[in-house]
Amino acid sequence: MLVVVLSIAVAALILILIFLVKKILALRQQVNSLRFDKSSQSVRYGKITEQFLPFMDDFPFEPDQFRFLGSPIDGIAFGEDGITFCEFKAGKSKLNEKQRRIKALVEEKKVKWKEFCLK
Repeated sequence: MLVVVLSIAVAALILILIFLVKKILALRQQVNSLRFDKSSQSVRYGKITEQFLPFMDDFPFEPDQFRFLGSPIDGIAFGEDGITFCEFKAGKSKLNEKQRRIKALVEEKKVKWKEFCLK
């Protein structure tokens, strides 16, 4: 009789353990999905925000002199005394590798003018 009760108790514990492991795996998958959604939402929010940034009061350039590119940099501001490459960042975001290379080329004055004429 004791063997039967112990067997039932062990079987019940194994079933509970299997249930809990499945629950933990499902919760992990949910957390990963939420992290991905949050990241995607942040990227979308950033892309929308950068479209409107040139029209904000504290934008240092004339909005009608700004051209939005989107990638690999956000845009270029054309002023009377210079041309400025612009990249908008929010929160803890940083320049990616391509943007860092572009920044370095600009800072090293490795920017050229090329005119193409179609015939």
